[in-house]
Amino acid sequence: MRFKWTILVLLFAASLWLFMERRTVAFNVMAMAGPGEPPTLLDQGDEGPLTRWHDDYFTVQEIAPGTFAIGEPRYAQQNYNYLIVGNERALLFDAGPGIRDVRQVAEALTDKPITFLPSHFHYDHVGNELSFDEIAVVDLPYIHERARGNRLTLGKNEHLGSFEGFTAPTWEVDYWWPVGTEIDLGNRSLILLHTPGHTYDSVSLLDRENGIVFSGDYLYPGELYAFLPGASMGDYLATSESLLARLSDDVLFFGAHRAEAPGAPVLTAGDLADLHRGLEGIKAGETAGKGTWPQSFSINERLAILAEPRWLQNWEEGTEGMDP
Repeated sequence: MRFKWTILVLLFAASLWLFMERRTVAFNVMAMAGPGEPPTLLDQGDEGPLTRWHDDYFTVQEIAPGTFAIGEPRYAQQNYNYLIVGNERALLFDAGPGIRDVRQVAEALTDKPITFLPSHFHYDHVGNELSFDEIAVVDLPYIHERARGNRLTLGKNEHLGSFEGFTAPTWEVDYWWPVGTEIDLGNRSLILLHTPGHTYDSVSLLDRENGIVFSGDYLYPGELYAFLPGASMGDYLATSESLLARLSDDVLFFGAHRAEAPGAPVLTAGDLADLHRGLEGIKAGETAGKGTWPQSFSINERLAILAEPRWLQNWEEGTEGMDP
């Protein structure tokens, strides 16, 4: 009888894994087994001649006129946030996990009013307990509809902060920017791009004048995460196609994480093309992954993508129905 009940429990658990949001279940198990607190800070290292240390935690690199990569090389995830400054205002794209206050770095770089825009809602990008004078959020219906007035609380499955002990913040949203919005900073503009794949709410910024895309967690050197709640290989592929059709061959991508020092993480249009080809190969079953779960699929010498095994991958576009 005990054996019979064991089999039934295992079958029930397998059903939950296959037919419910298995990635949410898996992440919650990982979170319970994890440290539940931010990781120990890494040692300071050599960041090269193009980067300066702002203090003992943040670095600053000017990657174009009035465009600053604010690095967190001592944080385990090697986050990068971007301050883009115009004649009238500035935009802070991502804010790290909030272990230290990125605002004081941004305010030391410009006297213009600063609006914060997250590339997506994961805990290592939203600043968590930090406050901002102005906050902008992409105006996707499934996000805006659940806000109470302009008050938005991030959900646990889109924030994922329990893994390092961060509580999901509640924001007063000042600006709801539709996809395609031209963000005017005063004699300088950015285009808000919807770039789902890592999450459905992921956005990037196109700085056409400087030939730069600030790509958040959609594209950066190292292992791209396509196995977490809200991720979609189908969205990853569709976004790569739309970006290739829209962008010039000399565009540079500055992402939100780096694989190694020194300096800000940067990739090229060639890397995007490799990603597109690699995703097509994974979808067709022509590229084998390494490991059990998640599996690592090699794209090129600079890129890999972490995803579920081929038989579990989601190649449909659009995952906005995920419970936040």
